[in-house]
Amino acid sequence: MTTPTRPESRRPASSAGAAARERREKRELLRPTRRRALMRRWMVVLVLLGVVGVLYVILFTPVLGVRSVDVQGTQGLTPDEVRTVAAVEMGKPLVRLDTDQIADRVATLPRVAKVSVERSWPSTVEIIITERTPVAYAKLADGAHMVDATGADYAVVPQAPAGLPSIEVATLGTGDPVTRAVVDVLGRIPPQLKERVVTLAAKTPGDVQLRLTTGQLVKWGNAEDSERKAMVLAALLTRPGKVYDVAAPDLPTVS
Repeated sequence: MTTPTRPESRRPASSAGAAARERREKRELLRPTRRRALMRRWMVVLVLLGVVGVLYVILFTPVLGVRSVDVQGTQGLTPDEVRTVAAVEMGKPLVRLDTDQIADRVATLPRVAKVSVERSWPSTVEIIITERTPVAYAKLADGAHMVDATGADYAVVPQAPAGLPSIEVATLGTGDPVTRAVVDVLGRIPPQLKERVVTLAAKTPGDVQLRLTTGQLVKWGNAEDSERKAMVLAALLTRPGKVYDVAAPDLPTVS
């Protein structure tokens, strides 16, 4: 007896068509995904090229280079004097400027007490200085030497400004302890006494003497206890005398 053969199982036509459609849809979905990935890669490349281009322009071309140097704060100095010493390279990219070096060069000018250098985009360098302020002068053969609160001898003028006291020391300058002691005393005495001081003189840091507008001599000593010395001197000046010694304020004398 012959066993009847089973008909082969076949996928319905509708199922085969659905599978084909599914494959086509997957291919269609993959195509734009790859396209978008390629576009993203190109975008990254373009951005990197743009950044490199911008950096090149900033760092190596005069597009953002120095075109002007603005000097502020000058009084005795002129802006051109400051620019000459600053020696800022025109056209050099601002970002590559060494502002500390520029400030160091400007600080070599004797009149300069403080200096700062700043970049002002897109093309300006600003140099802001503070000049020294005289507190006294020393009369020497070549003229009146201006002295600031640090004892710096920073300028020579033919005639000292009115109202400044003179100082008399053997060696003038910030490196001289006697000069520093004299300007220290001058900085600590009260304004009402300072207005009456004509000359300050010393041979050692501990023997500063003041000559007043009345011609009276005050032996002040060093700068310590200046407030107490001023109070004692105010009382002593009510007495007649030529020399007032307040170097030891607890033991003052008048002669």
